[in-house]
Amino acid sequence: MLKLTRRGLSRAFLASSVLSAAGLMMPAVSSAQQGTDVTFHKDIEPILQRACQTCHRDEGVAPMSLVTYDEVVPFAGLIEYRTSLRDRAGAMPPWYAEKEVGIQHYKQDPSLSDEELAAISAWARGGVPKGDVADAPEPLNFDDAAGWSAGEPDLIVRTEDITVEGQAPDWWGNIPRVPIGLEEDRYVKSVEIREVNDLDMEAVGDTVGGRNIVHHMIWSTQVLDENGDATERPVSWPVHEIARNPDIFDEDAGRLLKAGSALVSDSVHLHATGVDTTGHLEIGFRFHPKGYEPKYQPAFIGLGNGVDISIAGDQDGQELHAYAVLDQPTKIVTFEPHLHAPGERMCLEASWGYTVETLSCVGYDHNWVRGYAFEADHQPLLPKGTVLHIVGYMNNTDTNPNVPDSRNWQGSGNRSVTNMFIDLGMRVAMSEDEFFQEMADRRKNLNLGPNDHVIGCPLCLAPLVAPVELTEEDKEELSDSMIDYLTIKEEEKEVMPHMAVAGSEGE
Repeated sequence: MLKLTRRGLSRAFLASSVLSAAGLMMPAVSSAQQGTDVTFHKDIEPILQRACQTCHRDEGVAPMSLVTYDEVVPFAGLIEYRTSLRDRAGAMPPWYAEKEVGIQHYKQDPSLSDEELAAISAWARGGVPKGDVADAPEPLNFDDAAGWSAGEPDLIVRTEDITVEGQAPDWWGNIPRVPIGLEEDRYVKSVEIREVNDLDMEAVGDTVGGRNIVHHMIWSTQVLDENGDATERPVSWPVHEIARNPDIFDEDAGRLLKAGSALVSDSVHLHATGVDTTGHLEIGFRFHPKGYEPKYQPAFIGLGNGVDISIAGDQDGQELHAYAVLDQPTKIVTFEPHLHAPGERMCLEASWGYTVETLSCVGYDHNWVRGYAFEADHQPLLPKGTVLHIVGYMNNTDTNPNVPDSRNWQGSGNRSVTNMFIDLGMRVAMSEDEFFQEMADRRKNLNLGPNDHVIGCPLCLAPLVAPVELTEEDKEELSDSMIDYLTIKEEEKEVMPHMAVAGSEGE
């Protein structure tokens, strides 16, 4: 058992309870709002089931249950306030993708629509009517599997217990290795990590940051010899971060979990909850069927971090920038900002030729770290030579509840009171043929025409905008994927404006 005993509690996570308390001070309900026809059972309960109850239920990770009418009513004002934050720290549900910027198609997106937000506001300010129970949806069944957002795992690996005393300072280091217990190689379709601890939920703050002892873990799986040394290259896995959603790999890029391997981590960040807590992590793997082989391999691109981060005290709106150049065609599977306490926002931008596009901007909350997986046919497809650019926005003032003391300058480091600046998102590498085939498939799947615009795919529409009639001689020199990409299909011609199609030699 690993035991952390050093003293000195950070206020970074406890301070965030102030934000929650602010939500209770809502304006009085006006008489004009009393006549609303929005009711709990008909309008509000379906929203809570879709976006809230996975966490806000008995045995859930959230501080209060939001399942029954009687449980929800005392928090109506707070629910209205927290949902209205939408893409900023403190927002509920914890999903911070900005609705007006970049790609808007994500997997596992629990965010609320404008209509849902309006319904919550009308209900909270209109007397919280219960409505007819006959309008209520069927209650959700929360069994053990419901604790796994990606679905029940095929294999669960448990770390050893970790004890963190209530007043211990942040700690960063390694934990004991854990044998996986797998007897044959399997490709993984998703991995999800959750913390199980003995924390008294009534004794701690109401943020996830105050209810977990493991903030993040950088880890790999390794096949080890009798001396504990790796016998081959380790397999890296997405960084676990506090309260984060599951990592679902691209359907054509499953990650390999090798037989006889062990879970290894020498970079675990622990922090205190305010009371003595013992807990462990459970790592849940879901497998592809036996015989599955991935089409693509992961692309490991260093985008961000460094030893030169400098965050001034008592200043908002500070920016960090980092760049990387793609040395091969690449598909971006997820965008995942990793900042520390001062971080409030990150944007991902791609530049190629004359094209400069913001792919995504998301808020950041150090208590709820999210990964944003793009939906199929909306994952950025970027050619070799594309420049990726991330911008981080830092708020080191007392308006940021995650910062323990805004007077202090902050530099680079592993603890929450120092800083990191990285896009930890997943990407896959593609050959030229795979890249052109993916673009041709996307054009077909989305029924794109020459006047459409696709964020994150600068070459998808090139054959439609500047069409070329291929000759037989041309086709002899091109691969099938390139021919398919350049060939304008009959259904595409139907949506094209009347324009001449030039011959390959300018005829």
